[in-house]
Amino acid sequence: MDDLIFKIAAFIVAVGLLVAVHEFGHFWVARRLGIKVLRFSIGFGRPLWRRQAGPDATEYVIAAVPLGGYVKMLDEREGPVAREELYRAFNRKSLWVRSAVVVAGPMFNFLFAILAFWGVLTLGETGLRPLIGDVSPDRPAARAELRPGDEILAINGRVTPTWSLAMQELATASLSEPALRIRVRDAGGSEHVRVMPSAEIGDLGETKDLLGHLGLAPERPDAPPVFGEILRGEPAADADLREGDLVLSADGNTIVNWGEWVKYVQARPGVPIDLRFERNGTEQRVSLTPAPRVREDAVIGRIGAANQPVPGLKERYEVTYRMGWGEAFPAAVSRTAEYSVLTLKVIWRILTGQASIHNLSGPITIADTAGKTASIGFVYFLKFLAIVSISLGVLNLLPVPVLDGGHLLYFAIEAIKGSPVSEAAMMQGQKVGLILLLGLMTLAFYVDLMRVFN
Repeated sequence: MDDLIFKIAAFIVAVGLLVAVHEFGHFWVARRLGIKVLRFSIGFGRPLWRRQAGPDATEYVIAAVPLGGYVKMLDEREGPVAREELYRAFNRKSLWVRSAVVVAGPMFNFLFAILAFWGVLTLGETGLRPLIGDVSPDRPAARAELRPGDEILAINGRVTPTWSLAMQELATASLSEPALRIRVRDAGGSEHVRVMPSAEIGDLGETKDLLGHLGLAPERPDAPPVFGEILRGEPAADADLREGDLVLSADGNTIVNWGEWVKYVQARPGVPIDLRFERNGTEQRVSLTPAPRVREDAVIGRIGAANQPVPGLKERYEVTYRMGWGEAFPAAVSRTAEYSVLTLKVIWRILTGQASIHNLSGPITIADTAGKTASIGFVYFLKFLAIVSISLGVLNLLPVPVLDGGHLLYFAIEAIKGSPVSEAAMMQGQKVGLILLLGLMTLAFYVDLMRVFN
C-alpha cells in the first residue's frame, strides 16, 4: 500500500511539474508580448487552491485533476472585451505573436529537458559497469561476436560507462542507425569493434527483457553468502540473523555465493526456508519465510538483508559517470535533440504499423516508472522527468487540433490564405482533434492494463 501511495505521489509531482513548465511557457511569452492573462491553471476540475495577483489580477489555480492545465488569455472569441483593452486581446495580435505564444509551451518543455539532462550529467550517474558475463549461443550477441568478459565501452561513438547507459544507447541507436558499432575491451585489455544489425533488436515495445533478447547476461560478482546489513522489521531480522552470518545451505541445498542465495529467496515468497548457517564458527539452523513483494509483473521473496561488502568488488563493478559544467551543456542539448527525433520516429512507426502499440505508455506505466526512478534516487527521477518532458513537447507539436500543433496548423493556413480559419472550420477541427486525443488516451490506457495483467 505504501509503495502504491509513493508511486501516485511521484506521478502527481512529475505531471504537475511538467504541466506547470509547459503552461508557464505560454504564460510568460504571452505576458512579455502584451497579452492579458486571465487565468493560469495547473489541473482541471474543481479548484483546490486559487489566488489573484499582479496588476491584471491574474487568477492562479491548482485544480483537482492533475492531468493537464491551461492558460486563459483575453480573447474576443471567448467573451466580451472592453474597448480600451482590445489591444491586449490574443485574437487581435499579429500572426507571429500568436504563434510565439503557442509554440512557447513545447519549447519550455525542451528547455526543461536540457536543464534536467545537464543536471544529470553534472551530478553524475552511479551504476554497474557494463561487463558481459554470459553470451547465449545463436542469439544476436553471439552473432556479433560479443564474448564473456567483454566490457562495452561505446555504441556508435557514444560512451557507455554503465549498463543503464549501454541499454539506453542500444535502444535509441537501433531506431536511428542500420547497424550498431559496439566498441568493447576484452578480458586481456584489447579493444575491438563488434557490429550488430539494428534489425536484430526488433520491436522494443514487444521486448520486455532487452538483454535476454540479445542473449546477454551481465557479469555477476562472485561474493560469498555472508550477511551484511539487516533491516529492522524484515524477515531476516525477525529470524535473528546477524551481520557476519555465513549461509551454508537452504532446505538441504548448498549455497555457494550471494547471487545464488538471492535467487533462492526470490523464488520462494511466503514459503518457509530451512536455513543452515555459520556464526562465529558454530553451525546453526533457523526457519526463514521471505515476505512477498510485487516487482514488475511477478511476486518475489524478500528478507531485508544485504550481503557483506567484499574488498575490491565495488571498485570493479560500480562506476560513477559525470561531466564538467561546460561540457555537460552541449551534451544535454544533443541528448534532448536525439530523444525528440527518437520520439517522432516511434510515433511514425506506430502509425505506419512498423512498431507495436506496446511502445505507448499511459498513466499507469508513467506512474509506475515515476515511483521506481524516484525510489532509486534524484538523478534517475530527473532523467525520467527529462524524457517525459520531451515526449510532452513533441506530442503537443503534432498537427492535431486541440493541441498546440493544431493551432500552429491553423496559423500556417492563415498565413497562406491571408485570413483566419473560419470559426465553423475550427470547431469541426476541434471535434476531430478531441476524438483523436481521446482515442489515443484510451489506447494508451488499454496498453497499460495489458501490461498490468500480462
